[in-house]
Amino acid sequence: MVFGGIAALVSGNGSSTGPAATSAPVALASTAGEQRVQFSMCGSRRHTCVVDGDTIWLQGVNLRLESFDTPEPHNDICGGEREKALAHQASARLLDLLNNNALNVEMHGKDRYDRTLATIRIGGRDVGDILISKGLARSWPNGREFWC
Repeated sequence: MVFGGIAALVSGNGSSTGPAATSAPVALASTAGEQRVQFSMCGSRRHTCVVDGDTIWLQGVNLRLESFDTPEPHNDICGGEREKALAHQASARLLDLLNNNALNVEMHGKDRYDRTLATIRIGGRDVGDILISKGLARSWPNGREFWC
């Protein structure tokens, strides 16, 4: 399978109705290794863009990035401006990371919202770990929602 010049090496296609996936990973990379992809912030057309700090669209596929969580920019769950500001910072940092680095994407089935669960690595490091280290995200599922 190819997504805009990125070849997907499929090793499983199971899905899950719960929050965790149980299928084997699907690696998204070319034979040359990591790929560069240009993202924008999502608008009405969602093809290759950043929705928020932990959700993206890649070549028309909705990916929920695993193992971390960021505040939602459009939901006022905690009722504070700090949450919205942090959500926008996390989204902007993810966009910057994706646009300025070569990526390796691993897919791991589906979540209960039918999004493909994925891990994106830059230089072997999970983008979630990068966002967590900058105080823009929390570990999932055991991290404290510090923005509330």
